[in-house]
Amino acid sequence: MPLSRTSSLLALYPHITSRDRLLLQLLDDHQVLTTGQIHRMLFTARRTCQLRLAELAALGLIERFRFPRDGGGSQPWHWTLGHNGHRFQAAAHQRPEPTARSSNQTVQRLSANPHLNHLVLTNEFFVRLSEHARRHDDARLDRWWSEQVTHKQFRKVTADGHGLWTAGGDTVGFFLETDTGSEALASRVVAKLDKYATFIRETGTRYPVLFWLGSEQREENLHRLLPGQHASVPVATAIHADDPAARVWLPRGSTSRVELAELPSDHGQPIAANPNLSDGVFLA
Repeated sequence: MPLSRTSSLLALYPHITSRDRLLLQLLDDHQVLTTGQIHRMLFTARRTCQLRLAELAALGLIERFRFPRDGGGSQPWHWTLGHNGHRFQAAAHQRPEPTARSSNQTVQRLSANPHLNHLVLTNEFFVRLSEHARRHDDARLDRWWSEQVTHKQFRKVTADGHGLWTAGGDTVGFFLETDTGSEALASRVVAKLDKYATFIRETGTRYPVLFWLGSEQREENLHRLLPGQHASVPVATAIHADDPAARVWLPRGSTSRVELAELPSDHGQPIAANPNLSDGVFLA
């Protein structure tokens, strides 16, 4: 007999694989992933992915929603934690047991979030890095922090995400600014460098700020505005169509593109405001 969505968590455990646990943690950390993103990170066959997601939904561990596309058709399914998924993650991390109402409200608020597309696009950046790492033994995504965790850990930094990427033996930390074209370049996008300049002065942590842009024209326009703007902040740009792990990053003041792992990176000083170091030891 199928388990109900309100079944005891103990009854669910025999049905939860290690891959399921990883998926639940990803959704807990990053709120939403599409079917395609989950497939590329965790599965080989798309059909196997679709069937497993349906099974997890039947167990109440995950929920899905989608909207129609402008011009016809539908967007891909967007997956997030279901009530039992919230219960499982709460138990795993010693958080209070959520109510069915609170879990349902979380899904509703996420689905109605006007910044949902920006969140999915930001997650897509890290999904592509994870996908690249699956295919290359010398590459790995050592850290993927959401906007909320990045702000909690680095305090004054409010990037869309933060990561540590290793390829070919080189590791680079970075802050991601996902650009959807909705903000004015001069007054909003370039102005974001202010907070990074202050952060560098206070902690010595000097990670490149990655502006991930929607078009080559917007990238070109941004580079025209960068000269003279907080030269202490390393900046590199690429566009959404590119593989972020490839040789697609254009540093400010350069005419040659480099790989992500080739960008300059400094983990900073062992002070309270820097979560990278403790007693001089780097914490990956």
